[in-house]
Amino acid sequence: MKFFIDTANLAMIEEANALGILDGVTTNPSLMAKEGISGKENILNHYLTICDIVDGDVSAEVIGITYDEMIKEGEELAALHPQIVVKVPIIKDGIKAIKYFSQKGIRTNCTLIFSAGQALLAAKAGATYVSPFLGRLDDVSTDGLNLIEEIRTIYDNFGFETQILAASVRHSMHIINCAKIGADVVTCPLPPILSLLKHPLTDSGLEQFIKDSQKMK
Repeated sequence: MKFFIDTANLAMIEEANALGILDGVTTNPSLMAKEGISGKENILNHYLTICDIVDGDVSAEVIGITYDEMIKEGEELAALHPQIVVKVPIIKDGIKAIKYFSQKGIRTNCTLIFSAGQALLAAKAGATYVSPFLGRLDDVSTDGLNLIEEIRTIYDNFGFETQILAASVRHSMHIINCAKIGADVVTCPLPPILSLLKHPLTDSGLEQFIKDSQKMK
């Protein structure tokens, strides 16, 4: 399973990359705004900086919601760098745009997936990734993990090559359960990834090793 970090914060991306387990980055307009990045030129330059840090795919989201707007923005984003994956919302014009990009050899990430039907349409259109929003479904008392299971079954049934990119991942058990179900990728902030390192028996065992090693001096 691939690990992406969901942020536009360069320090976080660098820290995750330094772990040696980072496979890519996902971003969106909200994450850019959170870092105080605005203006087309600044946003495009920020994507290039991210591509310089990581070796894997970097999802860059279109802002427009009409077909023509998405095509124009998506082609510009894809031309920025070979690592860029164009992030497109699961709306009618978004599906049309994904089909267009697929035919042009431009990779896409279909975002805001909340149903298996949406994921099926995205795969049919040729999306490289689909992003089911696990945590947001949990927030409205719906089983987000069940959605990932449904998508996995459908894709396996028909041999779709679209990768399941579990998004809105909130904690370490989301990550573990996504791995068990068969999600191809998880994307989340850095803390849930780091929390995979934590176990009280590891801490107590290490503490004992340190105490015992001091006795040997």
